[in-house]
Amino acid sequence: MTSLKLLILGGTRFVGRHIVETALARGHEPTLFNRGQSGAALFPGVECRLGDRQSDLSALVQGEWDAVIDTCGYLPREVAASADMLASRVGAYAYISSISAYASFGRPNDESSPLGVLADPHTEVVDGASYGPLKAACEAVLMARVGADRALIIRPGLVVGPHDPTERFTYWPARISLAAAGERVLVPAPADAGLQFIDARDLAAFVLDALEQGRRGAYNAVAAPDQWRRDELLQACVAAAGTQPTWAWADGDWLDAQGVKPWNDLPLWLPDSAEYAGFMQARNAKALAAGLRIRPLAETVVDTLDWWRSLPPDQRRFSKAGLSPEREAQLLAAQPQ
Repeated sequence: MTSLKLLILGGTRFVGRHIVETALARGHEPTLFNRGQSGAALFPGVECRLGDRQSDLSALVQGEWDAVIDTCGYLPREVAASADMLASRVGAYAYISSISAYASFGRPNDESSPLGVLADPHTEVVDGASYGPLKAACEAVLMARVGADRALIIRPGLVVGPHDPTERFTYWPARISLAAAGERVLVPAPADAGLQFIDARDLAAFVLDALEQGRRGAYNAVAAPDQWRRDELLQACVAAAGTQPTWAWADGDWLDAQGVKPWNDLPLWLPDSAEYAGFMQARNAKALAAGLRIRPLAETVVDTLDWWRSLPPDQRRFSKAGLSPEREAQLLAAQPQ
């Protein structure tokens, strides 16, 4: 395998960190560009150029790379600036987008499905309504700047695994590990609900595989629809944690009536509605044909729990996603028996 010179925008947090680790393991030569505010000591010996993609790209004025991997482009203005700066000095531009870029989740999306459009094309506010359309706008800007022959667009689903700062998956193995034998744990019904996500390490491997193979275009990087069910995730957490709580299954209508926020208060749960029917059903056949590999669920759960347990005590809390112990206790007390 030929060693690639890679410029990675970001590279020290979650997805970017796993991409750098995988690139180094494969013998590639990464250069990092970031603000130096997190993980600065992670990769000694790897060149890091300091700057801020929102305001100062001067550190990238010189240099040539086989590919750039953009892990942190959220605004079209940012992607346009980096693409304009680098277009003449990189062979390929890989952009980490999202399946949230699709216009609708009423049905399963493949790579040809329509993309979202911003209600306000000038907004730079990233929230639940704008995140996906902003990603779609970033894709469009990139294609306009570097062309289809050099753009690689990766649309992952929910990215999970060690070093995930969002807690949107980590909540489940962590919460279950804290449960005493027989303790009631609130979980959303139904047990056979299909779940879809991707381990950050599998995402990193696929991005690098695609660049090594000279692939271009868009790919949904996510496990197959219905590859896993909710009860399978819970049992994998039980096996990893070594404890067996009692599941307090809660109907979605009841959770909604209690003001439980989908996806955040109870990660990996969305209301059973036509609006979200295709959200965790993205088609991944194109990525599988290009070599996407999905590791066993148990491996992701075990490694995520091991990482969470290694954190300092003050970081082992549910502050970004998941129910606080107090809120869960309130819901359990109110739940019909």
